[in-house]
Amino acid sequence: MYDQDDLDDIREARADWESEVPEGGERADRFATVSNHEVDRLYTPEDVAGMDYLEDLGFPGEEPYTRGPYPTMYRGRTWTMRQFAGFGTAEETNERFHYLIDEGQTGLSTAFDMPSLMGLDSDDRMSDGEVGREGVAVDTLRDMEILFSGIDLAEVSTSFTINPSAPVIYAMYVALADQRDVPREKLRGTLQNDMFKEFIAQKEWVIPPEPSLSLVTDVVEFSASETPKFHPISVSGYHIREAGSTAVQELAFTLADGFAYVEDATQRGLAVDDFAPRLSFFFNCHNSFFEEIAKYRAARRIYARVMDDWYGAEAPESKRLKFHTQTAGQSLTAQQPLNNVVRVTIQALAGVLGGTQSLHTNSFDEALALPSEQAVRVALRTQQIIAEESGAADIVDPLGGSFAVEALTNEVEEEAMEYIEEIREMGEGSVREGVLAGIEEGYFLREIQEASYEYQERVESGEEVVVGVNKYAISEDTSPDTLSIDEGTQERQLNRLANVKAERDDGAIEERLAELRAAIDRGENAMPYIVAAVKAYATMGEVMGVFEDVHGAYSERIGLA
Repeated sequence: MYDQDDLDDIREARADWESEVPEGGERADRFATVSNHEVDRLYTPEDVAGMDYLEDLGFPGEEPYTRGPYPTMYRGRTWTMRQFAGFGTAEETNERFHYLIDEGQTGLSTAFDMPSLMGLDSDDRMSDGEVGREGVAVDTLRDMEILFSGIDLAEVSTSFTINPSAPVIYAMYVALADQRDVPREKLRGTLQNDMFKEFIAQKEWVIPPEPSLSLVTDVVEFSASETPKFHPISVSGYHIREAGSTAVQELAFTLADGFAYVEDATQRGLAVDDFAPRLSFFFNCHNSFFEEIAKYRAARRIYARVMDDWYGAEAPESKRLKFHTQTAGQSLTAQQPLNNVVRVTIQALAGVLGGTQSLHTNSFDEALALPSEQAVRVALRTQQIIAEESGAADIVDPLGGSFAVEALTNEVEEEAMEYIEEIREMGEGSVREGVLAGIEEGYFLREIQEASYEYQERVESGEEVVVGVNKYAISEDTSPDTLSIDEGTQERQLNRLANVKAERDDGAIEERLAELRAAIDRGENAMPYIVAAVKAYATMGEVMGVFEDVHGAYSERIGLA
């Protein structure tokens, strides 16, 4: 990008400048990101001398998409403001959905309680005390009917944060659309449905990795033909980062998971350009402002090149990485919780400057409890202020060309590709096999644990400052009012579930579940049979129980049951 004579002049001038910098004039011997990636005092054209502008940077909406997936980005339309919501019963969460829509939210994002996440019914003995605690309880199609009461499925975009039981929730949403005569092709939204991430970091599972992967691909295949505007997977680095990974590990492991899903789908016979345009990603946004922006830019560049070179994608949409961002829950502190408003603002701005397609901003009280309405409003207003008042949405990739940002983008890309190639080698040329091997051999767990331990050591030594925790702490702190779950939630949910079971046709349930089991045994796509079962008001636990009967429980296999 730069003439060699100019680079020599810059190098010489920099050496002269640095000779004038006083000894001991900096507040630390070493400066590094949250991920412990060392950063230089100054960046110059010399740091990006090897870049090819058109090949590596280019223009927004053109390969390799470093500067953004669309030409106009937020000048055309701002990112989707998709605040996470879900608690108690379907009625309570429906009320919160309507509140958020009235406050200007542009997309819904659904949190489920632990029993629903684990494919259990509310009346299962393992669910006792957890019903409606971390999110909304959904046992049958009846709950989904109430959850979306008064909400037009043809107009709203809905995200579902759920994994092992994601196919059942997706089937309920499809069944609800059919019930309301909403054409399936009009459904918009995203299903997380990322089982690799669960085995790597979050640890919510029902059946072992390989049959879990097959079920993920069932959803991808079904969605491509039935709900073409719906994203069947949100490949999720967020939870990998929350488990303690570095930014580079988050990026590398997430993209590797995505490539593994691509390989599984193509091995089934799906054409890459038939399903890849609907794949989406989900990243964390932590405190290190420039590192996070570099991570997103590197993600788009790696994805575009790998989808082209390794998988033969031809359609631009198949190579255009699109992602949702959530600010870092792990960074929130229970101490001086109002400080979290500032943290979330910085993280949200990094997500916007990195080119996210949708954004969730955490509420300042989430280290203490489920967010209150006041805290949710502040979180949403944070996005609205960035969009409407800051000017950050007015220039496409405003930090593109920054010596520091471009240098960091190159470094993140290089280090992430080293990880991805290592995973590919573990699978003898297959990322799919490499990810499966890495799960079985504990590779991902070890890498994340080491990074997490190293970070905690730096916090405890004071090298990594956490304001209000290991520096600027105060002896007394006032906790904000927090949301509490009504103690009657579980009883109300159990009563509704009992009523549904009493009213439904048990013979039809047995028939639908038997058809599902036969389809699994034959190796057919399970989704049409799951949709049929939930339309008969089969429960979450009954449907997932069929898969567990066929494939066995993963927890039992690894000795955790």
